Amino acid sequence: MDEMQTIAIDADHIAIWSFIGYLLLIIFIGIYAARFSSKGISNFFIGGRKMGMLVVALSAVVSGRSAWLLLGVTGMAFEIGFSALWAVLGYTIVEFFLFFFYAPRIRCFSEKKDCITVPDFFAERFNDKTGSLRAVVVVIIIIFMIAYVSAQFVAGGKAFESSFHISEHQGILLTTAIVLFYTMVGGFLAVSLTDTIQGMFMVVALLLLPVIAIMHLGGFGAFFSQAAALDDGSFFSPFALGVGALIGFLGIGLGSPGNPHIIARYMSIKDPAKLKAVAMVGTSANVLMGLGAIITGMVGKIYFPDASLLPGADQENIYPVMASQHLHPVLFGVVIASIFAAIMSTADSQLLVAASSLVRDIYEKLLHPGKDIPQKRLVMLSRLVVVLLVIVALVLGLMAEQLVFWLVLFAWGGLGAAFGPTSILALFWKGTTKTGIMSGMISGAATVILWIQVPFLNELMYELIPGFVVALIATILVSRCTRKPENATELYEAMKDK
Repeated sequence: MDEMQTIAIDADHIAIWSFIGYLLLIIFIGIYAARFSSKGISNFFIGGRKMGMLVVALSAVVSGRSAWLLLGVTGMAFEIGFSALWAVLGYTIVEFFLFFFYAPRIRCFSEKKDCITVPDFFAERFNDKTGSLRAVVVVIIIIFMIAYVSAQFVAGGKAFESSFHISEHQGILLTTAIVLFYTMVGGFLAVSLTDTIQGMFMVVALLLLPVIAIMHLGGFGAFFSQAAALDDGSFFSPFALGVGALIGFLGIGLGSPGNPHIIARYMSIKDPAKLKAVAMVGTSANVLMGLGAIITGMVGKIYFPDASLLPGADQENIYPVMASQHLHPVLFGVVIASIFAAIMSTADSQLLVAASSLVRDIYEKLLHPGKDIPQKRLVMLSRLVVVLLVIVALVLGLMAEQLVFWLVLFAWGGLGAAFGPTSILALFWKGTTKTGIMSGMISGAATVILWIQVPFLNELMYELIPGFVVALIATILVSRCTRKPENATELYEAMKDK
């Protein structure tokens, strides 16, 4: 262990300069995108629907993973082995189908009806003239998104603390400042471009690190034989989980169709015909990053048989520790950058979603309906709202530093339960009604919140799954008992590309 600490300290100076180079690149992108994003809120929030195939593919994937992949999944694989595969498999399969079937319909509808936010989509889809549906969507987004962004800031603080030996509070403040700058200045274009670059960082780091570590171990044969011998063979088996845990892992993917920062990517692509190619690129990135995270955790278990050997006795430190042990200092800096890439790519996307809900849906659509507000004023207001949201998220993060991954799962589950089944039904079932959608959203979000409060239920199953099921059933039952808008057929047909 002393040797490991010495290697980490010797690597600090060079790694810091490598990491600083990454940060300068991110800041430059924010400045580059500022002029484009200042032209109007469509540009600021969804890139004017001009995003290319690669940008949409990688930004959609990366913005949904956060530090949970690099720290959470690697730590999970360190603990339970190859069974962690099911968590990766769940969201990979769901997002593959979203790219193919879900994304083309919402992209087509959003352009025809000039929707630039998720509340926009629901309001237009169900002819929400009173604004009640739009208000419900905005409230749910703000509640869960603030928690989500707070978790990313705290994760950044922890990463700075463990990698560069500064205090966690200083790390949180530094992470917040970086995300605030390029999100506020560059808007969606800056966020999407940085997500693309950060996605490449993550893919390279998650492929390179386990391969080098396995080579240092003696090759793949040595890795397979040693991993197969751990825990009487169960460590290397993908079927060592109980049924409840297996369902819970697969159910993580149910959150993807309900997270607005992922949906916004589908709405931003320039050419919807390329979404099938986007599906291939995005799925490939999901598979490579997921397998890389799992193998990193598994090979880490061979090097460190007990979590007590890791800093803080925390298995979620296995990724940066393995990087410090096996990579050149410059590459170690790239690995640390990949952790921040995961954190920032999620935080910036969520900030834009929350800001768009307040500016577009509350200020423009609810408070000033029908009024022609200058685009420059809306963009300026959007930047101000980003600052205010960052302050709120920062305060929450400083108050809840120990709850980072609980906040992630809570927010992912809450958004997935509220918007996952309701958006799917809105896109694929003509019989869905406004009242049914509102019932589904409220019941799904409430189920997640209440499920967490009951220890027995919380241990039984991840709250997203019952929340998703309750929302699905409520939406269907209430829709069957309530009246559709008079132009329901026209609205439904608007999702088809003719």
